[in-house]
Amino acid sequence: MQLPTSYHPSNGRRSQPRSYVAAYLRRFLKPKQWDLEYTFWLMLQLCISPKTAYRHTAYHKQTKNQWARDDPAFIVVCCVLLAIASLAYCVVFGDSAWHAVLTVLSVVLVDFLLLGVAIATTCWVITNRFLRKRNLHHHQVEQHVEWLYAFDVHCNSYFPLFLLLYVLQFLLSPALLWRSFLSSALSNALYMIAFGVYHYMNFLGYSALPYLERTEVFLWPIGLMLLVLPFSVLSGFNPSIRALSFYFG
Repeated sequence: MQLPTSYHPSNGRRSQPRSYVAAYLRRFLKPKQWDLEYTFWLMLQLCISPKTAYRHTAYHKQTKNQWARDDPAFIVVCCVLLAIASLAYCVVFGDSAWHAVLTVLSVVLVDFLLLGVAIATTCWVITNRFLRKRNLHHHQVEQHVEWLYAFDVHCNSYFPLFLLLYVLQFLLSPALLWRSFLSSALSNALYMIAFGVYHYMNFLGYSALPYLERTEVFLWPIGLMLLVLPFSVLSGFNPSIRALSFYFG
């Protein structure tokens, strides 16, 4: 699969050199070049001070002239953590080794990577087509959102969601899986917070780019979820039961 890089709405061309993307992909095979210390520091900042994490992104732009990370370590660590969490669920709720393999592959490849590619591409198109500042001063250079940066934003936003919906949900599963009003309300609140944090982190990621405007559109899904939340709770819908039923029947 060939991934887009950056986009010019005027001519549809890619401006980011393909050699950069090729070098980025090659680094997946060179673990010695991964900066794991920075990766774990970034994960910590995304939990306690996400604005600090994105301020560091601006420093990255100043030093390396690109917004996207040039290190795939964050993606690799996320995939490993997702695989471990999925295996923990399989040990408790699964029924066979083959089912566990399929579940882990589905969570890592589909839920995180393929869905992330779709979300990043959608945000990449929206930001470049509709959210870039048009009335620039004569000394300002027109800039475009890099596709790899859009995918970085997805990965950054997914990590807190992972902690809430994979780790915390697993720990609270005895309470969340009871068929009661309280369990349903608690599960809905957990999913609301998790996806609310995801969209808020998306907002922070794109608002960190000085050439974008109206980035508050990335907060709109939170408003929609707040409208739906009371109906979901009153109807007795339990997203934890529904999610685990999808994977484990």
